[in-house]
Amino acid sequence: MEWVYIKDMKKYIGQKVEFRGWLWNKRASGKIAFLQLRDGTGFVQGVVEKSTLGEEKYAKVKKLKMESSLIVRGTVVEDQRSPAGFELHIDDVEIVHNPIEDYPISKKEHGIDFLMEHRHLWLRSRRQFHILKVRHEIIKAIREFYNNNGFVLIDTPIFTGSIGESAGNTFEIDYFDYGKVYLAQTGQLYLEAAAMALGKVYNLGPTFRAEKSKTRRHLIEFWMNEAEVAYYTHEDNMQLQENLVSYVVKKVLENASENLVALGRDISKLEKIEGPFQGLHIQKLLNY
Repeated sequence: MEWVYIKDMKKYIGQKVEFRGWLWNKRASGKIAFLQLRDGTGFVQGVVEKSTLGEEKYAKVKKLKMESSLIVRGTVVEDQRSPAGFELHIDDVEIVHNPIEDYPISKKEHGIDFLMEHRHLWLRSRRQFHILKVRHEIIKAIREFYNNNGFVLIDTPIFTGSIGESAGNTFEIDYFDYGKVYLAQTGQLYLEAAAMALGKVYNLGPTFRAEKSKTRRHLIEFWMNEAEVAYYTHEDNMQLQENLVSYVVKKVLENASENLVALGRDISKLEKIEGPFQGLHIQKLLNY
């Protein structure tokens, strides 16, 4: 029996498959149980009947705790009522591990402080799953865009000996007996030097600002993309940014639209993003 990830199960309608993953949630009523399963590629409902599984195994299934590790075998059945478009009718359940303690993050609401203390577990929730899938597609699209347009990746240093912006918002570190270094605010200075050698360069990596804040627009640590091109004009620069944004939006819609919808995003607005952008259009008119 073939091991199949949830993201590929729609190709196996009517076939028996093996699933390996975790129990996200469950509900049981009498002789039937519904297992919400996940494997890192998606979520699917598994249906277990006592008559199929047998009394002994069914009793063990009813005692499963959230995030139990399972190997499940069954038939993929089309079901239009399911968000995935199918469900798994289970013939056999192999329990790899059933936790002794209850899962600390359950369906009830938790404060942000509690969730951050259990961040490694919070990542297993549906919302965090969809956010990370979208982020993955954004980063993938950024790299694809630059690769397709002849740019060279420059991994600029995280420890820097110079200050890119203001000395008041740098993290200062003692660098053995060499003196002080700083967590990078920007890779701009390194990219400018690299552009004189390679022409078209970019970076994409962690950036730090020592400015304590809890607002979404003012992060202490974030990933930043920068690009430098020798001989580019201001208009060339604006055109590059327009093309990058358009490409990233297009690719994310192609590969992660379901994740965006699950997060409550209105993708109809993203579908309208297409150049020329107003600012660049006005700039071109002024030039003419």
